Amino acid sequence: MRDWSSDVCSSDLRIISGKFKSTKLFIPLDKETRPLKDIIKESIFNTLLHFKKFPFKFKNAIILDLYSGTGSFGLECLSRDANKVTFVENNNNALKILQKNIYKLNIEKKTSVIEYSVLNYLSNIDNFNHRVDLIFLDPPYKGKNIFELISNITKANILKKNGIIIIHRNKKSKDNYPNNFKILDIRKYGISKIIFGNLAF
Repeated sequence: MRDWSSDVCSSDLRIISGKFKSTKLFIPLDKETRPLKDIIKESIFNTLLHFKKFPFKFKNAIILDLYSGTGSFGLECLSRDANKVTFVENNNNALKILQKNIYKLNIEKKTSVIEYSVLNYLSNIDNFNHRVDLIFLDPPYKGKNIFELISNITKANILKKNGIIIIHRNKKSKDNYPNNFKILDIRKYGISKIIFGNLAF
């Protein structure tokens, strides 16, 4: 039997739509992890589905969820019929919760969980045996390595042509981007800023 006593299911963190709709997700009791709030997540998915500049189809999509935390974004993608999600996270507490959420939804076969720093992961080209349709980047707000992260994504050549990169930042963050990163849209919600972009090939 799995011990879930150190964590809680949150009424504020749930699957919004799809086959796992309304399922509550586990969150850690500590304050090290910043789960993606439902209101922001719902706005991201609505933008992806309905924005004419980049209509996105989740069915059979391959997703890379970087700084995945408890997995809220990637799990939402799987609920909407994504084919595969790779989660990359190196915080032990967040990894435990992520594994519990995956187990709860019974989707182990559609997920890979990588315990590694994101920059090191991206720097190792041997990690990649397929290209992905969407990359979600949710680094710590204080992190200032967005330029390096996108540069490494470019070097690794892991994003499909017309693939989407989504970056979750504090709205006050002032990041620099490589010249080949094309910003398609920016949305602000409370203290958060969501950047939608792709790479020029």
